[in-house]
Amino acid sequence: MQAALSANVGPAAAELLSTTARGDWRIPGIANLHSHAFQRAMAGLAERQTHPEDSFWTWRETMYRFAARMDPDSTYAVATQLYVEMLEAGYTSVCEFHYLHHAPDGRPYDDPAAMSHALIAAARDTGIRMTLLPVLYMTGGFDGRALSVRQQRFGHDAESFLRLLQILRAEENDLLRIGCAFHSLRAVPEAAMHEVLAALPPESPLHIHIAEQVGEVQDCLALRGARPVEWLQQNVEVDSRWTLVHATHLTAVETKQLAASGATVAICPTTEANLGDGLFPLRAYLDAGGAWGIGSDSHISVSPVEELRWLEYGQRLVTRHRNIAVGADSSSVGETLLRGALASTRQATGQDAADDFVVLDADAPIFAGAHADDAIDRWIFSGNRPAVREVHVAGRRLVADGRHADRDVIATRYRKNLERLLTG
Repeated sequence: MQAALSANVGPAAAELLSTTARGDWRIPGIANLHSHAFQRAMAGLAERQTHPEDSFWTWRETMYRFAARMDPDSTYAVATQLYVEMLEAGYTSVCEFHYLHHAPDGRPYDDPAAMSHALIAAARDTGIRMTLLPVLYMTGGFDGRALSVRQQRFGHDAESFLRLLQILRAEENDLLRIGCAFHSLRAVPEAAMHEVLAALPPESPLHIHIAEQVGEVQDCLALRGARPVEWLQQNVEVDSRWTLVHATHLTAVETKQLAASGATVAICPTTEANLGDGLFPLRAYLDAGGAWGIGSDSHISVSPVEELRWLEYGQRLVTRHRNIAVGADSSSVGETLLRGALASTRQATGQDAADDFVVLDADAPIFAGAHADDAIDRWIFSGNRPAVREVHVAGRRLVADGRHADRDVIATRYRKNLERLLTG
């Protein structure tokens, strides 16, 4: 067990890592920048071929069918289970990209914020820090087509969407921030985007899915005359308030311009791999000084270790080289990745999470003989056994000895609700 930081530890490691009184490793809490909570319940249920050319678009049909079964009670049950899993894995905050607003037939609930309130309650009851991002979703494509039957429960016009934001902003507290999300360029007409942007508080976090699939890029070129990221930068002021989710398919020019804008890219490697989206141009973006973070998106994995590991491994596979994500101040891939994920937290979440932290178990086998200058690399690149001992959010210890205090009760409720969802 380590008693103190090694004397020769560089400033990069010392910035990220300290030791506790008992000799465990302490690191800052990690933000999950992109979450669709309800999708946790369908993880593993879309892995059978439905078409010889299965893609994001065929997966989306499966997701729509599953989403149609969700209500406020099941949303709460799934989200509490997910948020416990996030906390136990080392995530201390979550950006919830929430578009499942209405009843399955598209009619608003008596409480138009009922589904949002279910998510807020799940975050409150588990203790995770949340930035709730209600999603504006208006059209079914770049051509302005109406929402399909299965998309009806996602939809708002600009006026009703702004009312929803107003309702929710009244509930903000030290652990809850209300931002705003545009589902995608294909789902939000230009005029509506400008109307909403003009009405938002100037400090509101703004998130958007963008350039995730090649088909989306092609449609945007055909109907808006520009690639998605190119169009966004030409038509709105993209700055540090913005988080662009995925941004997988970028030209070299877009990569440099996006990095220079100060916006954050939320990269979701396990979901992007699961859906066959493609690989983000990480090395070029790092070279341009771009801000980025990670998200677990569809939650086929709930692990910051796996997101960071596969962010690096994807680059190794396409370049056939090793140790791609390194910075000028550190030759450690793990340190570079962890620092990058942490650096974007405040601007992407709109919250000050400086007091949130994770304690890694120095007695875990992966840390045998570890020093501070290799502990982060060992955590990220040494298998899948849990190594999180404690998690602290806003002064509260939520995870002790690797377990959330309410894990068993929450898991029991989750199982009952999932059985109902799958058999109903």
